[in-house]
Amino acid sequence: MSRLKSGLLACCASLAAGPAGHAADFPRGDSGLADDLRACNAYGAGFFFIPGTDTCVRFSGRARYEAGFVPNRNRTQSQGDQSQARGMIRLNLDARSQTDYGVLRAFLRVDAASRTGILQSTGTQQRIANAFPALGQDTFGRVQNFFIAEKAFVQFAGITAGRAASFFDFYAHDYEMSGLTTGSNLSSTNLLAYTSRIGGGLSLSLSMEDPFFRKQPVYAASVAAAAAPLGAPSQFVAPTAAPTPVILATDGGFNATGAAFLDAVQRSRMPDFVAALHYDDSWGSAHLSSAVANINVGGFIATPALGPAGTTIANDTAAALLAARGVTSGAQTDYGWAVQAGVKLNLPMIASGDGIYLQAAYAEGAMNYTGFTFFTGSYASNLTPIQGASVQQFVSDAVVNPITGKLELSTSFTVVSSFLHYWTPEWRSAFYGSYGALNYKRGTRETFSMLNGLVGNSAPPNAFANPVAFSLSPVLRDTDQVIAGVSLIWSPVRDLDIGIEGTYIGTSVQSGRVPDATYPILVNGLPFVTANRHDAGQIRMRIQCDF
Repeated sequence: MSRLKSGLLACCASLAAGPAGHAADFPRGDSGLADDLRACNAYGAGFFFIPGTDTCVRFSGRARYEAGFVPNRNRTQSQGDQSQARGMIRLNLDARSQTDYGVLRAFLRVDAASRTGILQSTGTQQRIANAFPALGQDTFGRVQNFFIAEKAFVQFAGITAGRAASFFDFYAHDYEMSGLTTGSNLSSTNLLAYTSRIGGGLSLSLSMEDPFFRKQPVYAASVAAAAAPLGAPSQFVAPTAAPTPVILATDGGFNATGAAFLDAVQRSRMPDFVAALHYDDSWGSAHLSSAVANINVGGFIATPALGPAGTTIANDTAAALLAARGVTSGAQTDYGWAVQAGVKLNLPMIASGDGIYLQAAYAEGAMNYTGFTFFTGSYASNLTPIQGASVQQFVSDAVVNPITGKLELSTSFTVVSSFLHYWTPEWRSAFYGSYGALNYKRGTRETFSMLNGLVGNSAPPNAFANPVAFSLSPVLRDTDQVIAGVSLIWSPVRDLDIGIEGTYIGTSVQSGRVPDATYPILVNGLPFVTANRHDAGQIRMRIQCDF
């Protein structure tokens, strides 16, 4: 290992020094290469001076193998995977030097992996361009590789700039193998932050962070590819504009006679702003953070408004109908926000290395900051807790109310606790659990029942024409989630972990029932089997070596 590290450090040093430095410091045939690398003790173990400079560098990395099993009875629509596997590498480079303004630091981390099985191969990572899938009939969505610039930041005079972990986060699944609990853990985002060391272990950070890695989309009902009679089935598409409907007029009762469509794709109109107050002491640490995020939708799109019996409505007519209802422009902006508080307590009185985290978060229109969607997925508006689950979750930051045309923000709340205990210096376990809840504004879901067949199956059937079907619709239902797990890890030698972890996740609608997605059978247009929750478990093992 020392030869490998010396060789890699020499390679880094040669790149940093350039051709001239290479010729001077590393003559061809030099057998004393390792002797040229002087230890740098200013920043801890493992740092060496780059020959010919006063910059210290540390190279480190990780190799990991994981395998898992998730019971799954559903074999429809290419689902049904139960076994999972992943092989991963990580390479870190940490370079530091002293200046008149303090330490100048550059940190780089690259992660690469090959993973199989739906649980490991997540659509979430593909949706943010962190991974690419295999394209075979039996491998699409199941076999996935990734190569990620996980970290790439500069720190200087209190400034952190580049790709780094969000300053909002605290616990960030520190004790977990799978990282499933509801709690924010955005390990990579683009940011520019300033941290002021107030003193006595207290610091204040202000961070401007990339919004693309935090957004959950505004809910958008699919739009018929062609106008269809009210109540008739249609083929639906999701155009780039992701249209969502606004009712033009009704028949005087509870049926829409026309709908126009807003562009519901969120544009990046401002960064997210994060503030974090952090305190460290011998007993542990405490963290208080908040965030503000922009939520926006565009104006009405050019797609013709839909009317009854397959008709279309001219744009000027649609505009007049909207104006009569007080809707003059569909483009609008709102602001979501989130707050989080957490504490970590060191527990050496139980055993050396023991500790416990307690954390809670609340958000309006900024669901990802509570971590509610971490396991179920992100950057999509309709998901299931795991592949083949009985229930669906609609996980949008906001909804455009089809009656008022206004943005309405969703709310989410999570709490998590995690305890790490060392049975011996070689054996340790983590015990953790979390609860999360997601709620939409009262009455928002019901307004979609007025749309009848004007939009796709994403909209519930008419609440009055078919109240039973509407009562079972999964669209925009309030849901909650309970997660619990335990692990056992053996470290027979330094830097080697061999562990196993079992996790339970239960997802449920807060009231009523929904169609059971594992039984896609209808009787007289109604689901044959319904459900109000889905319970799942997984077992995962890991062998990991750090150097």
